This record gives sequence, C-alpha cells and structure tokens, in this order.
Amino acid sequence: MTAAEPETPRTASSRAKDHSPWNWLLFIPIVVPLIPVFFNADSPRLFGFPRFYWLQLVWILLGVATTTLVYQMTKKRGDH
Repeated sequence: MTAAEPETPRTASSRAKDHSPWNWLLFIPIVVPLIPVFFNADSPRLFGFPRFYWLQLVWILLGVATTTLVYQMTKKRGDH
C-alpha cells in the first residue's frame, strides 16, 4: 500500500475476533463497585468525606487504569 492509498477500515467482525484473556480484566471495574461491603460504613473519612463519596472517585481511577492496561496489552503491534 502506498502513502496515497487510504487505509481500509476494519469491519466489526474483525474487531469482534479479539479473544485476548486481558479482556477479562474489564470486569474488575464493573464488579468491584457492586460489592456492598465496601460501602457499608461511614469511616474512614478522607478530608471529611464519608467512605462512599471518596470510593466513587477510586472506582473511576480503577476503571481508567484497567481500561488503559487492557488497551495497551491488546492493541496490535505494527498497525498504523
């Protein structure tokens, strides 16, 4: 393929064939916030905020970190 030729987009069926075990990590930010024992207390407080509120921010960071890790481990090397 030359530089003048446009790159053909990947179809949905080619993207759906990614059976990497790294994809299982994406369940962590979905399942962990659903465990009630994490929210079942008022303490410890962080900067005056009860556990429920600051844990919401932790779940966001967990989701971003997990998604970034899975993306980096599953992206195709050499594809431009």
